[in-house]
Amino acid sequence: MSAELKAVAPTLRNMRQTDVTAVATIEQSAYEFPWSPGIFRDCLLAGYTSLVLEHSGKVIGYGIMSVAAGEAHLLNLVLSESARRMGNGRRLLEHLMEVARLAGAEGIYREVRPSNERALQLYERAGFKLLGRRRGYYRARGGTEDAVVLVHRFLKRR
Repeated sequence: MSAELKAVAPTLRNMRQTDVTAVATIEQSAYEFPWSPGIFRDCLLAGYTSLVLEHSGKVIGYGIMSVAAGEAHLLNLVLSESARRMGNGRRLLEHLMEVARLAGAEGIYREVRPSNERALQLYERAGFKLLGRRRGYYRARGGTEDAVVLVHRFLKRR
């Protein structure tokens, strides 16, 4: 599928309830402690910005973000294994950042596991900066793992 993805660009669209099973499957393949399908349904019901990246009718990635009170919080961004390392994560991230900026957010926040080096590189290249750490934020085998808190502040336009 990777060569196929390079030939025809995937499309971004709003997530629908009918996408939850496909999104949850990608989530389960990416994380040891994944979100449940119910969490994805709740995000849709709450009106969070919920997007999927689709190729040939198949969901290959997704991003979920809340925007309120002048700030955005990127809650989740995951690609299927076959869709990685082709610029799809950057494309999805840049689109979500633009949605946040247009919604009036002054910045966008993201928590990431320190062990998730690929994600940290993606956010660093997108201009995210280290804000702090949340101790014991994530469930992990044998206990918990901290979260690195990142922020990208948008320049004010006149």
